[in-house]
Amino acid sequence: MLSIAVCDDELLECLHIAARIRDLAKELQFSCTVEHFCSGRELLRALDRFDLIFLDILMDEMDGMETARRCRELSFDKLLVFLTSSRRYVFDAYDVEAFHYLVKPVEDEKLKNVLRRAAWKARGVSQDHIVVSWERKRRKLFLDHILYFEIRGRQVEAHGEDESFTYYERIGVLEEQLKEKGFFRCHKSYLLNLRHVDMYDRQEAVLDNGERIVIAKRRYEEFCQAILAYMRENGGIL
Repeated sequence: MLSIAVCDDELLECLHIAARIRDLAKELQFSCTVEHFCSGRELLRALDRFDLIFLDILMDEMDGMETARRCRELSFDKLLVFLTSSRRYVFDAYDVEAFHYLVKPVEDEKLKNVLRRAAWKARGVSQDHIVVSWERKRRKLFLDHILYFEIRGRQVEAHGEDESFTYYERIGVLEEQLKEKGFFRCHKSYLLNLRHVDMYDRQEAVLDNGERIVIAKRRYEEFCQAILAYMRENGGIL
C-alpha cells in the first residue's frame, strides 16, 4: 500500500487535493492512504511514514521549497511532487530532486499520469532487461523503460521513455525474449509494453506519454485478454 501526504497551508485546497488523489488511485486500481498537512513543520514531524509527498510551494512560515530541502536533509529519499500555482520555482525543484512539478489548476489527467508514474516508481522498477548489439557495441535495455518496439524490416527500434535505440534483430527472436514480460504484439510492426497503456479502443492503444499505437483488428480480442491478465497480476494500470 502506497502512503501519500498532501501539504498545503490552505485547508480546503489541501482536503480537495487529497480527495482527488484518493479517487484517482481507485481508478488506477491501487491501494493507498492519504494524509493532509497544513504546514511544512507538521509534515516534517511525520516524514518517515510516507512514500510520496505532494507539496505546495507558496506557504506561510516555511514555504514548500524550504520544506523539501529539510526533507532531503533528514534523508527522505522518497518522491516529492510540487503542486503549486507558481511556475517561478520550477528550476529550483531540480535542486531537491523533485519527481514532478505541477502547476495549479491541475487537470485530472495530468494528476492521474503523475500519480500512476509515481506509484510505479515507489513500488520499485523491475531490473528485467535484454542485451542488444549494434555496430560492435552491446547495450542493456531495461524493459520497464521501453514503451514499445517497432519492427522495420530487419531492424528493431526500441522506443524508450527518454530516447530510442535501433538495432538488428529478428521479430521471432524478440518475441521469444519478451515472452511473459508484459509485452504484446498488437500489430505486425509493434510489440507494446502493456505497463505503459493508458487507454485503448478497437483501433489503437494510447500510451501514458500520449503516443498512439495501432491495434490490428485480428489481434484486438487477444490484446484485451492480455491486458486484463496483466492488470490482474500487477494491480491495474488503467
